[in-house]
Amino acid sequence: MRNLRFIVIDGLDASGKDTQARIVQERYQRRGERVIVRSHPAEDNWLGRMAKAALLGRGKINHLKASIFYALDVLRSLGKYYNRKCDTLIMVRYLMGTAYLPSPLDRLAYRFFRTLLPSSKFMFFLDVTPEECLRRIGGREIREAFENYEAIVRVRKKALALASDGWHVINADLPVEKVAAAIEKILDSR
Repeated sequence: MRNLRFIVIDGLDASGKDTQARIVQERYQRRGERVIVRSHPAEDNWLGRMAKAALLGRGKINHLKASIFYALDVLRSLGKYYNRKCDTLIMVRYLMGTAYLPSPLDRLAYRFFRTLLPSSKFMFFLDVTPEECLRRIGGREIREAFENYEAIVRVRKKALALASDGWHVINADLPVEKVAAAIEKILDSR
């Protein structure tokens, strides 16, 4: 069996997930390794596009559609890329999408997927305060359904509770370089 380095970078909107994934990707590519990054919802397939469209919609039906299509998009990525010949697979937005579901469905879905899907000793939750999150998304022309203060507070609380299950919680209010250094330290320690 090959020795795949499986890395998960998750967090709230505007926490820097894709930025940190690129930094980690470049780190391993400089070493000559083959790295695949999958960020969800992915725009290269129908499931990801449907999840993104639902995220931009309003109402409970769109929230439910976003969750279902998001989960299917993640499962599609795993099926397509987890057993591919690469040294490192980085999944961006992986399990914490369950925190957007209503309680207690959020915890049930998290437990289900945490049991079903591969996990890693390199699972990072980038924690950003609601104030910093809103500051970062403030310039966006189009906001997703959960990009308001009340939703951010609620989802962050649930996600932090879920992250107590073996995740490395990183303070993502810090500058990009400091967040990257914290991730790198953990990657180097194991």
